[in-house]
Amino acid sequence: MKMYDRTSGVLIGKDKISARIKQLAAEISRDYEGKDLLLVGVLKGGWMYMADLVRELTIDCDVDFMMVSSYGSGTESSGEVKVLKDLSCDCRGRNVLIVEDIIDSGVTLSKLRDAIAARQAQSVEITALLSKPSRRKTQVEVKYVGFEIPDKFVVGYGMDFAEKLRGLPEVCVLKEEEYKK
Repeated sequence: MKMYDRTSGVLIGKDKISARIKQLAAEISRDYEGKDLLLVGVLKGGWMYMADLVRELTIDCDVDFMMVSSYGSGTESSGEVKVLKDLSCDCRGRNVLIVEDIIDSGVTLSKLRDAIAARQAQSVEITALLSKPSRRKTQVEVKYVGFEIPDKFVVGYGMDFAEKLRGLPEVCVLKEEEYKK
């Protein structure tokens, strides 16, 4: 079975994603010019967005990753956030920009932001490629948002369903029969 066979279509195409990331990178570069910036990519879903974003920035920055989970193998957030891989660098006194693939309930990002702020970061902001405002359980301020999307289960561009379909170069909608089995 080919990857696209498991989707009901492309929600956001490659060219649109690329153009929006260029815009976001320009904003971030302007806002953090002359500042010590640490990008914290949230694994696994955020790696593709992070890689493309870093290539478009016109400022230098450091990069680190965290892996957190609130989903397990399901399609709904459990609300419990587990740190599976922590930062390898100190963020004390630094400007931290969390790079996330998608904000759904807001629970994971809210807890992650608070945990990094507690490490005495100078500032903690969030960028997310996708946002589903209709699913918010916890309000979380996101400074740089790529796209607001409807309440659909999306895959591709780093995002998965049960660890599959990350390699799709666009954001696609997963067919309901895939996760309602």
